[in-house]
Amino acid sequence: MPRSLSASLVTKRLCALLFWVSLASCPLHAENVLNVKTSWIGNTFGFGNGTWMQIDIAAIAVSPDGKVYTNAIWDESGAEASIYQNGKVLGVAGDTHGWGNLGGTAVAINHKYEFLAVSVGNERGHLVSPGVWPEKGKQWYGVSRREIADPKRSAPFHSGANVSLALDPRARLAASFLMVNEVPSDQKAEIDGLAATDTTLYVSNTARDRIEVYDAESMLRKTTWSVPEPGRIAVAPDGTLWVLSGPPGDRTRRVLHYTADGQRLNDTLPLPDDTVVADVAVDGQGRVLIADNGPRQQVLFFSRTNGRYTASGTLGERGGIFSGASGRPGPQRFNGLTGVGVDARGNVYVSCNGVGPIRKVIAANLGATLESYAPDGRQLWQLQGLLFVDGAWMDPSRPDSVYTGNKRFELDLSKPAGQDWKYVGFLSNRFRYPEDPVFTVAEWPGLPIARRLKGHTFLFLTDMYADHLKIYRFDAAHDGETAIPSGFIAGRPKAVEHVPNAPPGGDWIWRDTNGNGRFDANEFSPDNTGAKLPGGWGWWVDSAGDIWRARDTKGIFRLHFGGLDAKGNPIYAWSNMTTYPVPAPFTELRRAVYDAATDTMYASGYTADLGVDRAFWKEAGRMLVRYDRWSSGKPVQRYAITLPWETKAKPVSTIMGFTVEGQYIFAVEPVGTVHVYDRDSGREVGIFRPGPEVGRASGWVDVPNGISAFRRGDGEYLIFVEEDARGKVLMYRWKPA
Repeated sequence: MPRSLSASLVTKRLCALLFWVSLASCPLHAENVLNVKTSWIGNTFGFGNGTWMQIDIAAIAVSPDGKVYTNAIWDESGAEASIYQNGKVLGVAGDTHGWGNLGGTAVAINHKYEFLAVSVGNERGHLVSPGVWPEKGKQWYGVSRREIADPKRSAPFHSGANVSLALDPRARLAASFLMVNEVPSDQKAEIDGLAATDTTLYVSNTARDRIEVYDAESMLRKTTWSVPEPGRIAVAPDGTLWVLSGPPGDRTRRVLHYTADGQRLNDTLPLPDDTVVADVAVDGQGRVLIADNGPRQQVLFFSRTNGRYTASGTLGERGGIFSGASGRPGPQRFNGLTGVGVDARGNVYVSCNGVGPIRKVIAANLGATLESYAPDGRQLWQLQGLLFVDGAWMDPSRPDSVYTGNKRFELDLSKPAGQDWKYVGFLSNRFRYPEDPVFTVAEWPGLPIARRLKGHTFLFLTDMYADHLKIYRFDAAHDGETAIPSGFIAGRPKAVEHVPNAPPGGDWIWRDTNGNGRFDANEFSPDNTGAKLPGGWGWWVDSAGDIWRARDTKGIFRLHFGGLDAKGNPIYAWSNMTTYPVPAPFTELRRAVYDAATDTMYASGYTADLGVDRAFWKEAGRMLVRYDRWSSGKPVQRYAITLPWETKAKPVSTIMGFTVEGQYIFAVEPVGTVHVYDRDSGREVGIFRPGPEVGRASGWVDVPNGISAFRRGDGEYLIFVEEDARGKVLMYRWKPA
């Protein structure tokens, strides 16, 4: 069943602690390892040298020499607080991930320390040590102080535990933590702004509507003053402070100017009416830089002349990634600004996450970018961490084009691994289609299946827990790269509670009958069949457009493609659904992959002899069966494959998902081992694992539809595997002998 966000994060933390492992483990039996080339898409770095670009950036601080210090609440492999310079990863601060620790939404530096907004919990009461973790039912929000020369080293300012700090790194970390707010664990009280000089630390206690001022060395509080919902803070060369005030992401947010001791100054910035202020910085000339996450998607500059501040320039194409050909990335085409900073040379640094500052744990999982621009606007470098809990599927309309959950990439396989992909399309336009379920349902875009139906391409996205299915259409002439919300098949009510006008209870079909991309009240069709589609783990869309749902013990449901309506949306109706019972020998089903060209069904799950273990609830099961003549009413079982099942192995060996393409079935284990079977005989052809290009490592395949494959014209296969640990999708190239 779908879980709450907090439960999801607990599971991910356990995955982070237990399962991010090298795949160079010893096999239990002789293996035929296939000759496969490894590459990846979606991240500047593939982890071949141990580095990766983080998946979200909530805030940045920039040193005079151009080092960029970041912070975010979550990165799957613990890179919430990273350091970059000249387009390279310098390091990761660490201790912002796992063991009760999370990153945050603010960061500041001086010449001696890095200050990180963080939160500390107790993993539902499992972590117990006074002064190190809060009591059960409580959560701490505050500031972690690190040594600027090596942010991995915390910088203690009190002894917070009765043990030697040198011998106990947890105690040392606790002794370097300034607890600002303690709240019940179901509440939030983040620190949304930090700024520092060599003597003073300024803290935005957003939940308490005040700025708190601390001695940067002793970390003793010196004073406070009131500011409504204070956010980011910037210290100007003259020692004054610019402070954001108001709800993040709201057009009513203001930029206030204070003296160092909290006296309000009369200065105002002439912000355009539609500005959504995301961050503030001040350069060496005293110019104020505003990251505008409104429709402009620009950095705005303001200079003081004749005693007042006036607009003095911009950085970024107006409209950002949504201008011109909507969704097409490029230099100065910003997308969801979260941070701006400037170094001593006047180079400007901009962070984006596809949506901007929001109070969610992982933004909307739309990917992070970090860019540097010279004073003349020339792009110096860019880093990309674009994917998380995401798969990939070849575009059926264009050669060498690949869709992920909300992006498009183009391949040039003549180039070396990691250089063979290019980011060319961002599919979600929150300004034109604000009700896109990418922004309202769950925390991630979804796993893609792209199909060509009636001469048009459609993108079908299932989610991490296989609860619902989103459907998108394209209109390049009017919407560029944007995927237009077209249809939706809802699962349980909790996951869709924020969908506008949705009928209660979930289990409905929505179709955008008027073509406006919004969920209008008259466009929903509640399930009146009594079949109850919610539940189960298997979604599949076949090449003819039929949607399949494997429903545990309830059977297989098939929603037949009914053509396109007047607005170009695919039609699905409860009245045009076929239900199949659970076929022998299964007792429970997990996947149902149908080949429309041959009327063949490939199903997986559990049998009476190979039973279910409820501890492994996302997996494909313990047996895979091929059935011929599926639609005849008398399907014939051709073969049954007993799938890998070593639950005591380290790493655990089960099958998370499979796909069928060309002559083969490709099935993936939780940490990336792929098994290849002949589709005619069921014989195992061989296996392959991640290569040195990605450090021979994979994160946990954490989704039920995490593998796809495509046979190229020359017989080579491209196999894509979800890899949620380090912001990418693995791409394998295999040409059978």
